[in-house]
Parts: sequence; C-alpha cells; structure tokens
Amino acid sequence: MNKLKERWNITSNWQLTVIFIVFAVTGSTSAKFAGPLTDFVGLTQESVGGWIYWISRILLIFPIYQVLLVFFGWLFGEFDFFWNFEKKMLKAMGLGFVFK
Repeated sequence: MNKLKERWNITSNWQLTVIFIVFAVTGSTSAKFAGPLTDFVGLTQESVGGWIYWISRILLIFPIYQVLLVFFGWLFGEFDFFWNFEKKMLKAMGLGFVFK
C-alpha cells in the first residue's frame, strides 16, 4: 500500500480508502447506467448481435464513467486527485487534447 500511496502522492490510509470507495461506486454506477442507456439508444442484443451490442455498450458508458469519476471524487472530497487522475489517464489514451 505504501508504494501506491507514494505513486498517487497521498499521505493517509483514510485518503486511500476514500479513493478506493470512489472507484467502486463509480464502477458500479456506470455498470448500472449501461443497461438503460443502451435501451434508450435502441441497442439490444437481438437487434445488433452480441459483439456489436457489448462493444457499443462499453463505448457508450466510457464517457459517463469519466464524468462520474470526477463527480464522485468531488462528492467524497477528493476532486483534485481524481481530476489529475482523469487528465493523466486520458493523456495516456491519446485523448489529452481534450484538456488544451
């Protein structure tokens, strides 16, 4: 855990716990939103097939996950950490132009 705290530049176990909770809540919420979102868009496994459905579902939920991560980070008092984490992650994916 100390290596992770050093890497993320955090100081306390409590802060690490809050960060883990935010990741868990964001992942669960994103997964919960995926079903209704694909239904709203009109995608079902029967209409487009299994592979296209699951790829589309992941692509649709990805931006929502990014927004929720920062939102829940703010809600739990860790906005700065998650904002920096978000920028670093998107830059690593080649989407750093979003922040220029």
